Amino acid sequence: MAATPSPSPGRPVEEERDGDQQQRNSRRPLFGAVMIVVPDVPAGGSPLPASSSGGLLEAALLADHAGASDAAERPRPPSFSPWRAAVAVLTLAALAAAGYVCAYAGGDGAAGAAWRRIMEAREEVEGGEGEERGGRRSFLLPLYPKPRHGAGGAPENLTAAAAASPPAAGNVFPTGLYYTTLSIGNPSRDYFLDVDTGSDITWIQCGTPCRSCAKGAHPSYIPAQANILPASDPLCERAQSNPNQCNYDINYADRSSSMGVYARDNMQLMSEDDERENVDIVFGCGYDQRGNILDTLENTDGVLGLGSREISLPSQLASRGIISNVFGHCMTTDPSGGGYLFLGDDYIPRWGMTWVPVRNGPADNIRRAQLHQVNHGAQQLNVQGKLTQVIFDSGSTHTYFPHEAYLNLIAAMKGASLRFVQDDSDKTLPFCMKADFSVRSVDDVKQFFKPLSLQFEKRFFFSKTFNIQPEDYLIISDKGNICLGVLDGTKMGYDSVIIVGDIFLRGKLIAYDNDESQIGWIDSDCTDPSKQSRIPFFLSKVLRNQLS
Repeated sequence: MAATPSPSPGRPVEEERDGDQQQRNSRRPLFGAVMIVVPDVPAGGSPLPASSSGGLLEAALLADHAGASDAAERPRPPSFSPWRAAVAVLTLAALAAAGYVCAYAGGDGAAGAAWRRIMEAREEVEGGEGEERGGRRSFLLPLYPKPRHGAGGAPENLTAAAAASPPAAGNVFPTGLYYTTLSIGNPSRDYFLDVDTGSDITWIQCGTPCRSCAKGAHPSYIPAQANILPASDPLCERAQSNPNQCNYDINYADRSSSMGVYARDNMQLMSEDDERENVDIVFGCGYDQRGNILDTLENTDGVLGLGSREISLPSQLASRGIISNVFGHCMTTDPSGGGYLFLGDDYIPRWGMTWVPVRNGPADNIRRAQLHQVNHGAQQLNVQGKLTQVIFDSGSTHTYFPHEAYLNLIAAMKGASLRFVQDDSDKTLPFCMKADFSVRSVDDVKQFFKPLSLQFEKRFFFSKTFNIQPEDYLIISDKGNICLGVLDGTKMGYDSVIIVGDIFLRGKLIAYDNDESQIGWIDSDCTDPSKQSRIPFFLSKVLRNQLS
């Protein structure tokens, strides 16, 4: 998000001596960690060692030269020089930055991943960006907040499925707080889809006719017979099928479900240069929806699956070389605001991201990151030594903790202040407290509570921590009570997994890198999606110098 500064002008003309005007000295910038002015070599003199190609950071020596033959020799500069100190400081900073890249590159081959990023940057310098990088592009989609149902921002019955059976393989929650718009068909029509990183299948309500469908935000999609995916299609290998068509049947953790057939049709995506691009995408044509999801389909038309399987939208685009197999989202901290979703890697900051390795679950194929511990302030909530994993799920409104961590968090909140008492009459969320003073917003009570932190593995001196401030996990109910936006995941079948939902994902850019099997995040206001430089400025300058 920064422009490259142009070289500064040459040095000013020196004063005249004995009626002759000295020649102007020119500046030649050195592309390295710092730009250092090297004077011109006097006639007959030896050249100064200005740079060395032995590494990315280049040492430069400063020496004084006589201005005229009759001028007295200038004294040797002292051993300490501000320039040398500056070079030393920048060198140490660069070494620390290199360690930072290695620490946050993620995965077992951290150094290798960091080097691959440098090589990608070199390729970018040589060939440019966008289409020059193998034809891969990036697409932007807007995120909109869904109409609010109660203070929690989600339908209450979505979180009330206590004692539910264990979730079906491959799918977490289907409906969160945000949706996007996709144009599908020829001629194209807009459809509102819930953004769900916890499932793979993209589907919209389909008039074939519909056995069980909600009204929806738009008229149902009606495919032509030629659009129905045949059972012989490679993307239909693992789906239920008959000789004439390819069926799907998806079940979510809240016991919602959708059934239908796969179709292939045109989808319009917005590229980074604000031009629409048409691509053929396989998606589900749902004619039988059941459970809680029917309540949300009054405002949307289906689900956008962003999982890691071949059928997901990012994987389909990546398999055809249209994008890198990377995507992400950024949701504003303001619940009434929106954000953006990006497909491809051009909008991921290349500096300052925290990356953690992920693997797909053996049974559900969902991305999971290994968690070291979860804290409320300095108090550890999870059982030490017990395996805990984290799933980032934009399809979930709230966050779910394992039973023991959930109970420990409630105990910590009860002990936060004697001015709060539990109020079981408030059914907004499972745990709410009433204060002995008037509460109008979270700002009135956040000082009584401590931040939550999800601590992942440490590498060198850098801690990989996902921080959640009190204002991000506390919700004020219609009764003016303080409610906890964390639920008991064990009741939903997740007894050793933390599911991070939309409320915790606000104010952060979250990136899902399927190529490197990692998830990253960085704090952001999520208001300005901008293409990023692939490497820091000073390294970019060094690479250009090496390639010149």
